[in-house]
Amino acid sequence: MKKLFAISLLIFTIAIMLQNNLLYAEPSLKDPNLKVEAFVSGIASPTSMLFVDENNILVLEKDGNVRLVSNGMLQSQPLVSLSVDIKNERGLLGIEKVGENVFLYATVKDGHLVNRIYKYTLAPGPELTNEQGFMDLPATPGTNHQGGKLVASNDGYLYSVTGELQRNGKDQNIINGPDPDFSGAILKTNANDGSPAPNNPFKSDNSNDPVNWYQAYGIRNSFGLGIDPVDGALWDTENGEKAFDEINLVSPGFNSGWKLTMGPISESGISQDDLVNFPDSNYKDPILSFRNSIGITDIEFLNSDKLGTEYANNAFVGDFSYGNLYRFELNEERVDFKFDDPGLEDRVVDNSKELDSVIFGEGFSGITDINTGPDGLLYVLSFEDGTIYRISK
Repeated sequence: MKKLFAISLLIFTIAIMLQNNLLYAEPSLKDPNLKVEAFVSGIASPTSMLFVDENNILVLEKDGNVRLVSNGMLQSQPLVSLSVDIKNERGLLGIEKVGENVFLYATVKDGHLVNRIYKYTLAPGPELTNEQGFMDLPATPGTNHQGGKLVASNDGYLYSVTGELQRNGKDQNIINGPDPDFSGAILKTNANDGSPAPNNPFKSDNSNDPVNWYQAYGIRNSFGLGIDPVDGALWDTENGEKAFDEINLVSPGFNSGWKLTMGPISESGISQDDLVNFPDSNYKDPILSFRNSIGITDIEFLNSDKLGTEYANNAFVGDFSYGNLYRFELNEERVDFKFDDPGLEDRVVDNSKELDSVIFGEGFSGITDINTGPDGLLYVLSFEDGTIYRISK
């Protein structure tokens, strides 16, 4: 009887620990001069975060809540609660600040399912006021591949990314498919009125043509957009179908190649002539791809030297499948990565040795976002254990 009681107590204790995120192992870093620690816990399935200032962080929960972390404490009541569809990869997915406005990306039902970008005024407190529907983007038929990340450009515009949603159009490089419809694309939008940014690469006589907003197309499924603080260039990460997750430098007019290719085009059996080539579009291979999918997620450029000058302006990339944090030093021209392992000269991670050479940290529980904090430290958002981790010296 005592043994049965002890087993029952153990099961109960494990359940409580799981509920309170106490059973996850602490992440670790390869650099012994750096440390990683849990900064805030207790967040339910967090997808993205935004540093408002040195004291306040807004964190999104997939089920629709915008949570406030103030002075390192998770506040009990959400700032905003949206009614969202959370099936598979749908939900409250992205957040960004442009000027005095905060934008949210969420899958909502308003007669039909849409991925809606909301616009709010950031008021003191902080509070989010004056909710507006800023832009509606497709959300069907696929329940996965919603995209959702948002990032501000250095010139004050809003980038957003939508996944391909299992569509088969020109956006997905199907030459005889339907015309562009905002699926599988990166958009650059005027944050004031939702109009296309004036320097976008594609121009159409029809002012409502989606291509007017495009910076890139042929995107399969992206959980990461990042701006290089040195030159303002846009980068993305993309998930392959079963292989060839990608890290890309997104030049204006970039065609990422899906549904005809992921990874190096030389391994796909096609040529660039087989793609849908809009006027002024450009295809190029990924800067790096992973032959075995890692569930690649966010990309962040550390805009600080607080971890050491060797890490300043490096790219940090997360994954969901293994909980790894990867680090990449860029070359002088900021258009390529430097690699210690000569096996990566082909720009494909083929094996565990090559993978290990780019791992910076391990043991995170499904990374969904990475940010440079106002204090110059690196913050990592972990989905499964609902924790923001802080990396410091």
